Amino acid sequence: MTESFRMVKLLQLTDTHLYADPAGCLLGVNTRESFRAVVAEALEHGPYDLVLVTGDLVHDSSRAGYDALIEGLGAFRAPVHCLAGNHDEAHAFAGNLDRGGVTAPRQVDVGPWRLVLLDSTIPGEEGGHLDDGELQHLNAALAEGDRHVLVCMHHQPLPVGSVWLDTMAIDNGDRLFRAIEGHPRVRGLLWGHIHQEFDRVLNGVRLLASPSTCVQFAVGRRSFQVDNRPPGFRVLELLPDGRIVTRVHRIDAVPAGLDVASGGY
Repeated sequence: MTESFRMVKLLQLTDTHLYADPAGCLLGVNTRESFRAVVAEALEHGPYDLVLVTGDLVHDSSRAGYDALIEGLGAFRAPVHCLAGNHDEAHAFAGNLDRGGVTAPRQVDVGPWRLVLLDSTIPGEEGGHLDDGELQHLNAALAEGDRHVLVCMHHQPLPVGSVWLDTMAIDNGDRLFRAIEGHPRVRGLLWGHIHQEFDRVLNGVRLLASPSTCVQFAVGRRSFQVDNRPPGFRVLELLPDGRIVTRVHRIDAVPAGLDVASGGY
């Protein structure tokens, strides 16, 4: 293992939902403005070894939306890696990255850690699935080397306690958990999609999700409900011994215009 005694500092941003129109709003929130506010706050907690954006990057598949994303992420002066979410149309996602230091790799090795990035999207669907190719990719990544592993995806791989959200989880998450069973180097699973904080340990594996950079969803609800909490991000310190030290940070204020009475998005 190279750089075996190095701590890796990772920033997770997720569910940015940017639009071509700088005035574009999701549930009343101007997503570009909230993204800029989150980036400014996240810079105060850096620098970072890498930045990971876990899906739903651009809400309308627009080149201008990706331009705004890449411009904003350039402030970190660190490698940026992205996953597609259910709102990222596949051709737009693939055609608008790999520029400005923003890429969509399958695997990243940094210090004593390996990040394995899985595509959990289903074209045209809100929910998630890991096909055989994704699981084979994971198995190959686990079979080679001796780094600690953080597995990253967009959708949640297990129920998080919100009935409506859990209809859009990975529908074969049990296969993921079977795949990592018996691999003690898998230290954590990290995802977006749920627009809320999640932090549990299951069979020694840390399970983590994070707030959106724009609108938050209320925790533990049977039906859609907006949460009146500010946008945020997650900072992870991936330690050489395999431990994960992590904290969610939020900006100070709820964005202006948030439609807390909305029945959906």
